[in-house]
Amino acid sequence: MRSTPLQGKMGESMKLKVKKLHFASGRPIAVLDDSTALGLGVRPHERIVLRCRGREVIALVNVGWHIPSDVILVNDEVVDALKVENGEEIEVVPTPPPESIEYIRDRLKGARLSYREIKKIVEDIVYDRLSEIEIAALVATIYQTGMGIEEAYYFSLAMVETGNKLELNRTPILDKHSIGGVPGDKTTLILVPTIASLGYTIPKTSSRAITSPAGTADRAEVLMPVNLSLEEMKEVVQKTNGCIVWGGALYLAPADDKIIRVEYPLSIDPFLVPSIMAKKKAVGSTHLVIDIPVGRGAKVKTIGEAHYLAREMIEVGKRMGITVACALTFGEQPIGYTAGPALEAREALLTLMGKGPGDLIDKVTSIAGLLLSLVGVEKGKEVAKHAISKGKALTKLREIIETQGGDPKISPDDIPIGDKKFTIYAENDGVILWMNNKLIANIARLAGAPKDKGAGVLLHVKLGDSVKKGDPLITVVSEYSTKLQTAEKVFEEQPVIGVGRPEEEMLVDIVPAPRPHERLPIIER
Repeated sequence: MRSTPLQGKMGESMKLKVKKLHFASGRPIAVLDDSTALGLGVRPHERIVLRCRGREVIALVNVGWHIPSDVILVNDEVVDALKVENGEEIEVVPTPPPESIEYIRDRLKGARLSYREIKKIVEDIVYDRLSEIEIAALVATIYQTGMGIEEAYYFSLAMVETGNKLELNRTPILDKHSIGGVPGDKTTLILVPTIASLGYTIPKTSSRAITSPAGTADRAEVLMPVNLSLEEMKEVVQKTNGCIVWGGALYLAPADDKIIRVEYPLSIDPFLVPSIMAKKKAVGSTHLVIDIPVGRGAKVKTIGEAHYLAREMIEVGKRMGITVACALTFGEQPIGYTAGPALEAREALLTLMGKGPGDLIDKVTSIAGLLLSLVGVEKGKEVAKHAISKGKALTKLREIIETQGGDPKISPDDIPIGDKKFTIYAENDGVILWMNNKLIANIARLAGAPKDKGAGVLLHVKLGDSVKKGDPLITVVSEYSTKLQTAEKVFEEQPVIGVGRPEEEMLVDIVPAPRPHERLPIIER
């Protein structure tokens, strides 16, 4: 955690002895006895500055009782920031609320914010001067009223300027990002080595799963270490042209990670545009393709919504000096046949070995072709296909795996998956009419993914396939019988894959009327 200049006039200080609480909460927290808090003039959720040996950190106050008056209880974030031990004495100073609270209050009233005001808000988020309640107020007002191009650009720029940057001294630097929402998207594992094998630089930072069965970092971690430092990431890229690393430890646009922590329980994402653009600018991207899956099972439901989002991404990218193109991709079924870290890593390897599913190969080469076209490569899709079919992309992936500390000789059969399995079969003849992406993702998570790398789901069919009664539709894989049983129960409650004859059967499913005592769900409009 970085130390930061303090703002505002501070009150009288105290010397208190540290006692570790041995828990992490995502931000610095200190607990004082009520009499000590009264002496400092602070109340719960107000802020204090803690100092020790030239280090300092701002913590939120919690108040307790029967704590020795000369003791301060601190969480792991405080311990890490100050490098203190139990019994060590630190200085405690009250500090007034940050001025950025006024700007958040103005935004709640409908005002649009200037760059200076947004920069101050972002700084206060990074340095933990704002509580999660205050950040939640900002998230809520942006969600309600929208951000607009100007504010999206200001937030993006401020997020970049308050974090680390990857300096490669290369150009062009290519990149790809998916807004997510579709299970089984192992595109990055194939696209990065494909682009790198053609001599272009592509430093890919990726996230871990939040609501999906696997994030790109979870998939890649099956093959190689992904928790690299910024300097280690730079070394990998300089040697191989590419990398696939977890972005959480790099301190790139760190305000974004703190905002996401507030967005997640609310299931909203109003900072989507600056979240993406800031992190791309931080790694030096000059040319970027953004994958926007579209469809009933995706985050973006209609082509119209996708075009609106794409125009916003392109305009913000232009202002930040990044050439952006958006690929609107089919999002009504999982990509490939697998969802879950180990299953997806195996499928990605098989694809690079020439044995992958058609939809996955087409998506990878289409996005790669669009990315290559941004830097003047003609017939980029065919160029990408050639790199995969001739084994160049596979060779490059093995080089990246080795440089990041993995086994370059790993094969699909070397990747273990769970040995507990359960399969759902077709109950009648027909055609695959629909798939419930959200439910498929949920089942994979109930089976243990992404924490249990070997858990997930394996599809036996795709949309439009013909099936006979008794044909397998989907297999759930788990490392633990108890988790498998939990996942199985979902199939009893609602269908996951629809089988029928659209030319004969217009009734898709029946939802019975709720019994009188059942509460109706709240529908988000």
